[in-house]
Amino acid sequence: MLPNSGNTMEAKPVSHSKYATALIVGAGAGISASLARLLSREGLKVALAARNAEKLRPLAAEIGGSAFTADAGDAAQVKQLFEDVTAALGEPDVTIYNASGRVRGRLVDLDPQQVQQTLHISAFGGFLVGQEAARRLLARPVADRGAILFTGASASVKGYAGSAPFAMGKFALRGLAQSMARELAPQGIHVAHFVIDGGVRAASRPEPVDKPDSLLDPDAIAQTYWQILQQPRNAWTWEVELRPWVETF
Repeated sequence: MLPNSGNTMEAKPVSHSKYATALIVGAGAGISASLARLLSREGLKVALAARNAEKLRPLAAEIGGSAFTADAGDAAQVKQLFEDVTAALGEPDVTIYNASGRVRGRLVDLDPQQVQQTLHISAFGGFLVGQEAARRLLARPVADRGAILFTGASASVKGYAGSAPFAMGKFALRGLAQSMARELAPQGIHVAHFVIDGGVRAASRPEPVDKPDSLLDPDAIAQTYWQILQQPRNAWTWEVELRPWVETF
């Protein structure tokens, strides 16, 4: 799994953050792209990972980062991913799990194999990535440990009709994040889960003219992730919910 790197002509900013390197697993457009741009602007070296690294090349070139191919649901590939990122950019201080699977349909019509794959990506992949990140961070001195962040959804806290597999995966990911936070916070690792409760604005999903601010701005979401990363250890957030005014919980 060789990285596909792109370097911009602009000089990289000097990082004033306590973090130097970030890995985003399940990278693509939307939230993860906004995160990649923000982290790069703040001076971090950014690694992007997905099953298809080819689609990440434009973003990697834009931010001067690197793209890696990895299946988050494969333990060997996850281990190799961290080794490759460490060799290319340095060991990740921040790992963000943004991958998820989704299949819709009536409960009685769902294909068991597709449901299994959804859980494999949303939940098991999160476990593998979180486990490998934790192992590496625990090998450091307590004062030099980092953060592991998980992207959730409305389905992390409520199941919708016709979307049981997505809710199953996101509920499991939230449980993983809560367990990891309770276990790892005393050891100096910040684990946080983000409930993204609402539609996310995109070029293919413009905001309705008659409902301003009814879609979540991915750049604003990324800013919240960054704010969480800046928290002192004596006041860490373990979970945050982000939703626009149109959502009724």
